[in-house]
Amino acid sequence: MVPAAKGSVKVSKDDNNNYAVKIQVTNLAEPSRLQPKKKLYVVWLVLKNQITKNIGQLRSSSGFFSSSLEGELNTVTPFEPDYFFITAEDSSDIQYPVGTVVLTTKPN
Repeated sequence: MVPAAKGSVKVSKDDNNNYAVKIQVTNLAEPSRLQPKKKLYVVWLVLKNQITKNIGQLRSSSGFFSSSLEGELNTVTPFEPDYFFITAEDSSDIQYPVGTVVLTTKPN
């Protein structure tokens, strides 16, 4: 859907046995330029048992993807991730992905 997009994920375990997640994406189109148009990007974490969790909205440092083409998410979760994916969505508070997957990591 966004062929030039590239991303990186760093996961580390903290002293409380939580997982610190840092996701950075470049060359990402503004969601309103996609077909069909969307409002934002949501990052999903998939557990080894295939349960999917919404871990937040991808944010741009400038507030708009059109100028910087970069986005990031820094969060902490108690869930051990197997892999991640990003979808284009109309709302950030959804429980299940309904939009098109724009980027994904490989399952462990």
